Amino acid sequence: MTGSAEAHHRHRDVSGGWLRPTVFGAMDGLVSNLGLISGVVGSSASSHTIAIAGMAGLAAGAFSMAAGEYTSVASQRELALAEIEVERRELARNPDDELAELTAVYVGRGVEPELAREVARQLSRDPDQALEIHSREELGVGPADLASPTVAALSSFGSFAVGALLPVLPYLLGGTAFWPGLLLALAGLFLCGAVVSRVTARSWWYSGLRQLLLGAAAAGLTYGIGALLDTALG
Repeated sequence: MTGSAEAHHRHRDVSGGWLRPTVFGAMDGLVSNLGLISGVVGSSASSHTIAIAGMAGLAAGAFSMAAGEYTSVASQRELALAEIEVERRELARNPDDELAELTAVYVGRGVEPELAREVARQLSRDPDQALEIHSREELGVGPADLASPTVAALSSFGSFAVGALLPVLPYLLGGTAFWPGLLLALAGLFLCGAVVSRVTARSWWYSGLRQLLLGAAAAGLTYGIGALLDTALG
């Protein structure tokens, strides 16, 4: 006797949810501050100067990320709310036309016309449910799906700050060598890349290694620029 197969299966979070802004905020912090510190190190600056530059980069980047994320999410939310309000008014003013629209959607998906109209009619009896369904079908988003600009801004600020802290942390603890911060940053980049694989089809090691190499390339490039500027302006 064979065991019954599972009647359900689970998918990964393809929208990214909380994962996308948090992980990518940390990645931005890591890459940008690692690049900044590498450039300053390349210019033969003192460890004191490197620490100040790193913390200045952390603060500036975190505030910039938070402001940008807040503005972006707030604008997107306001646009969606305006369009949802249009849909709400149409449902109140032209219920028959909206019912026909929803019926046509289901017919287009292969439901028989009579059944499609009955399903649409039953789903439209509750005004809130009707608004939710029409918004999702026509706009691709429902009223309950809208992200909070404040949460997005705070998430971006915090994750960027954590990422940006890694390459400068050894200097804050009294270190004078660049390599401990470099290793911390590269390890953080590999971890972030591995976590991103949860919302992609790539393996964790591939995503992690790709992000590590990109961060290392950015660090090498800015180090070279810092060294060239030090020579040219020194």
